[in-house]
Amino acid sequence: MPNNTQQVKLILTYDILPEALDSYYRFMLGELVPAVQKLGLYMNGAWHTAYGNYPIRLVEFIAEDRATLSAVLDSPAWEQLETRLQEYIFNYRKKIVRLKDDQFQF
Repeated sequence: MPNNTQQVKLILTYDILPEALDSYYRFMLGELVPAVQKLGLYMNGAWHTAYGNYPIRLVEFIAEDRATLSAVLDSPAWEQLETRLQEYIFNYRKKIVRLKDDQFQF
């Protein structure tokens, strides 16, 4: 039987407030990533921009399908996590794309 589900990627891009750097890392590693994984997404990567006029951070989470991602993004838990994240960052954007294996997506 063919698999009709298409994995999707949630891409978050942002800059980190310089004065919040330590708090940002504690929150991301200690709270946001574990909580998002419990909600049903898994972290695919985190990228740092070393050069150029782009957001300093790009973080990727993968969902098995669009319905799973929609359920996570509509949840009160996600809303609380997203609100907390924004205490440490600026220039925040989120994007949803279909997963392309072995390709960097922005």
